[in-house]
Amino acid sequence: MVDSGTILIVEDEQDMLLGLQRILSKQGYCVDIADSGAAALEKVRQSDFDIVITDLKMPGMDGIDLLRKVKAEHADTLVIVMTGYGTVENAVEAMKLGACDFIAKPFDADHIRMVVRRVLKQVSLTHENRFLKQQLKGSRDVQNIIGDSGRMQDVFKVADKVARTDTTVLLLGESGTGKELIARYIHNNSRRKNGVFIPVNCGALTETLLESELFGHEKGAFTGAVSTKRGLIEIASGGTFFFDEIGDVCPAVQGKLLRVLQEREFMRVGGTTTMTADIRIIAATNKNLEQCLKDGSFREDLYYRLNVIAIRLPALRERKEDIPSLAQWFVRRFSKKMQKNISGMPRDVLEVLMSYDWPGNVRELENAMERAVVLATGGQTIQLCHLPDKILQAQLNDGTPASGLSYREAKQQTVDSFNRDFIKRLLKMNDGNISQSARQAKMDGANFRRLMRRCDIQAEEHK
Repeated sequence: MVDSGTILIVEDEQDMLLGLQRILSKQGYCVDIADSGAAALEKVRQSDFDIVITDLKMPGMDGIDLLRKVKAEHADTLVIVMTGYGTVENAVEAMKLGACDFIAKPFDADHIRMVVRRVLKQVSLTHENRFLKQQLKGSRDVQNIIGDSGRMQDVFKVADKVARTDTTVLLLGESGTGKELIARYIHNNSRRKNGVFIPVNCGALTETLLESELFGHEKGAFTGAVSTKRGLIEIASGGTFFFDEIGDVCPAVQGKLLRVLQEREFMRVGGTTTMTADIRIIAATNKNLEQCLKDGSFREDLYYRLNVIAIRLPALRERKEDIPSLAQWFVRRFSKKMQKNISGMPRDVLEVLMSYDWPGNVRELENAMERAVVLATGGQTIQLCHLPDKILQAQLNDGTPASGLSYREAKQQTVDSFNRDFIKRLLKMNDGNISQSARQAKMDGANFRRLMRRCDIQAEEHK
């Protein structure tokens, strides 16, 4: 059986150093060596190693000092210490400083192989936990996706059905409609929910970088590949892999993805060993893939492998009945995050939100509500003046007030928009100087400041 892992061996006795290198290299590990602590530290700073195996007693920088420096600079690198002096105290001190295991000399080849194999399992768990923490840090509560409209209920019905299988899913829809949220929803309701969910934005990476990130690479596979690297598909084993913006993948990588979909197999860049991928695949795109087939930018065989179950997410303008619930939910969420007591929003604000087309979909609404909570004062409701100018300007350009507004309300909405734009322009012209802006507007300074407060404008923002 061929194993994977990158190991640095540090030992000042040449025979011992080369012997360990031979033993571990035969296991398929990528092994580098150093004959001193200083040389080892330099290698650690230049390359990533899963494990450092170091002797404790060495001239110059000993194993304890090397251990301290490695853990200080690379906390995730695991260190195994070796001692030939039979002193428990040395091993105990090393373990207190962060060593994950120790080996007493003399040892046989089977023992060193067993210890390394056990520690590499710990490395794999560390990688997976790191991904999970990153996901939890940036993810939304996917079990609270807002969508009471008929269009969204249809999406959930299909998502619930496919979640119980390992079938490949293709999510379609405009940017910002929540494709990653639905992908996470499917994962969290699947048998793989205890595995990792790894999303990759295929459009954000170059061809070479994407291939290396997905499949990993062997040491020396290309310039800069100074050590073996496990790919994200390998790390995702047992979980779900989400290919976001799959329509942006270059033709060269498309062929390799087809093999993953067909056979659940892949090879690292520069490698010769076929590896298996125990993953559930969900892909998403905002492109028209059928048009991409016609212009030759997307492989037909890959498209049909992806398009087993297609779920189209509606644009926000196609489910406007969800806007009030979404907006209120975002306000509550950001109010809690910013420790503000925002009590909601009046009808005129909701009317404006409902009348806007939301080209950026739910993501644009989320950003608008975050901005509104930032500008609102604690204890207030969200007001029209807290909304982005783009939304208010679209309302004015339309030429009609939001439905349900009285003449007085519509007039006040227009006046508030004018006041806000007028004051912002004056402050910008005068580098935030309130007194000079008031004089230019031929207004009393106190009245000018009162109008600024009413429009929730800070002079510092316009210097």
